[in-house]
Amino acid sequence: MRRMEESIQRQHGEKLIQILAFTVVISVMSATMFNIVLSDISAQFQLSTAQVSWVSSAYMLIYAVGSAIYGKLADTYKLKNLLTFGLVFFALGSMIGLAAQAYWMVLLARALQAMGASVIPATGMIIPLRYFPPERRGRALGISATGLALGSALGPIVSAFVVSVVHWRWLFLMPLFTLLLLPFYRKYLDDERGQGGGNDWIGGGLLGSAVALLLLAVTNEAWLPGAAAACLLILFTIRIRKAAAPFIQPRLFRNQRYTLGLTIAFLASGIGYALPFLSPLLLSHANNLHPGWVGFAMVPAALASAALGRTGGKLADVRGNLFLYCTASSLLVICLVLLSSFAGAAPILISAFLIFGNVGQTFMQIALFNTISRTLPQEQSGVGMGLMSMLNFIANAVAAGIYSKLVDQDYAARWNPVNSYETASEYSNLYLALALLHVGIMIVYVVQFGKAARRSGDVDGERRNRRQQLES
Repeated sequence: MRRMEESIQRQHGEKLIQILAFTVVISVMSATMFNIVLSDISAQFQLSTAQVSWVSSAYMLIYAVGSAIYGKLADTYKLKNLLTFGLVFFALGSMIGLAAQAYWMVLLARALQAMGASVIPATGMIIPLRYFPPERRGRALGISATGLALGSALGPIVSAFVVSVVHWRWLFLMPLFTLLLLPFYRKYLDDERGQGGGNDWIGGGLLGSAVALLLLAVTNEAWLPGAAAACLLILFTIRIRKAAAPFIQPRLFRNQRYTLGLTIAFLASGIGYALPFLSPLLLSHANNLHPGWVGFAMVPAALASAALGRTGGKLADVRGNLFLYCTASSLLVICLVLLSSFAGAAPILISAFLIFGNVGQTFMQIALFNTISRTLPQEQSGVGMGLMSMLNFIANAVAAGIYSKLVDQDYAARWNPVNSYETASEYSNLYLALALLHVGIMIVYVVQFGKAARRSGDVDGERRNRRQQLES
């Protein structure tokens, strides 16, 4: 009887991970598809770039906080019910977006989409843990990661095709396909619940509100929301120290190496978001490209990063995290310097430069994930890496607000003497500043994690040599 139950669970697990991969593809596409039509939304509703950036930043912010909340709710409620709730909200936001005739309706639709879609990363962590034994769990996570890469690659392609044929509002249609998956989730997910831990709603609300007010302060250049954000962050710090089950475990920050790694990951994620967020705006503003052509210009970089993702993982295993991080950072710096030098040039050049950056950002995520995971003891790895994932989304939300506000500024001077395109001076300056910032972060990483990375690489190399000797 036990073997039969294990066999059924294994079969359900195989089907669930395939359904999950398809769900991840759609959710990733939904997160990034709107970046190429921000200029059209801005023109239609007569908004500044900073104002229209909320289409992306609001989604990212709610997605970040929501993914952590769903993960904790799974300890109390059935995963199938949480997933049903999330996917219905995902679809509800999409239907409102399809009917949107005012900007507030677009923002409401994106907020509801994020509230629903944030159940997907939590599900992506729980299904491999519940339905796959440790020796097969890596393969399950790999299938989920493939969905992530495929969604990133397909997003620009599908978005470019849609907006070249119909109105940009039809981009809201894609998440409705997740409703077709609900019967399968309901069929194959069991009724298991977690251990029934508490959920810190107050802490989550304080953090989300603080970041939202910070973005409002940046986009509106207002000090009052900024002061309110600072007060809420202080209250959040007090809350996580007092709460029985805090939204973020404060003990994690006693680990200085983990805290430093988290800071580097936060900054690197924010800088990397310049590629999918700023580049479509550059091609639209400086090159006057239609959103459909903007999407097609983003396709080669997305395909390259999806194709070379596994190569990054192999490099980390063979050459170590230090080598992979330096390779990734070098590719990103090359990309940013080239974009700074040729912002406003032919779109085909921008499309080619983005390949360096997208591949570099993919390698960067692998290197930082491996580095940070090694700073944590086993019992804190799940919580610690979950926090890293949440902060990466928050970094993207904050970056979108900052970049959009800087693009709205009128720069009299060009910092990069190589660039001669007056219509793209703000983009050129911003890319150059980000390149210099990345160089500084790389120096900090090498100094702080270089010895440990080399030491870890030496140990891994010895293990591989012993294994090869035994096999021969």
